[in-house]
Amino acid sequence: MNNERPYLGQNCRTPYPRPEVLRRWLWLFVQSTLFRWSPRPFHGFRARLLRLFGADIPEPARVVVFPTVKVMFPWKLSLAQRTMIGPGTNLYNLGPIRLEYGANISQFCHLCAGTHDFTRWDMPLLTKPIVLGQNAWLGTDVFVGPGVTVGELCVVGARSVVVKDLPPRTVCAGSPCRPLRARPTPS
Repeated sequence: MNNERPYLGQNCRTPYPRPEVLRRWLWLFVQSTLFRWSPRPFHGFRARLLRLFGADIPEPARVVVFPTVKVMFPWKLSLAQRTMIGPGTNLYNLGPIRLEYGANISQFCHLCAGTHDFTRWDMPLLTKPIVLGQNAWLGTDVFVGPGVTVGELCVVGARSVVVKDLPPRTVCAGSPCRPLRARPTPS
């Protein structure tokens, strides 16, 4: 009889089948070599590598992805035309992450599309998609949590923590992030 007290993560198991784990390892190798070592202006090359691993990128030559970007699962990433993912950004896409036309992620942002059910000892994985609307802009070092939609033309101030949906055409900031004022249409 086991008299050990329960602990978080007890009997925790990977939710991923073996083929997906192997695919992830292969991607890690490619990301840490070809992707990471590619010259900075080779955005289309990196987008093609992501697409080779299942990312939905209809026009790789029309997106900007810096070599220091980290993507957990390329096959859960969708990038529309004219999107940009800045240096040092971490796309921890345990669930889907979609950037719509013109969405822009500044440097060192962290988008996390997963969490755990802490009400259970085995802490199962919970995933929820993240969507950045058309021409939305995340300032430097923004954190976006699971299940968040950032509306079109929304601007999120540097170092904000976004845990709830943000309305379109607003300037938002803070921890937690909240709407501050309307954003005028760019001229």
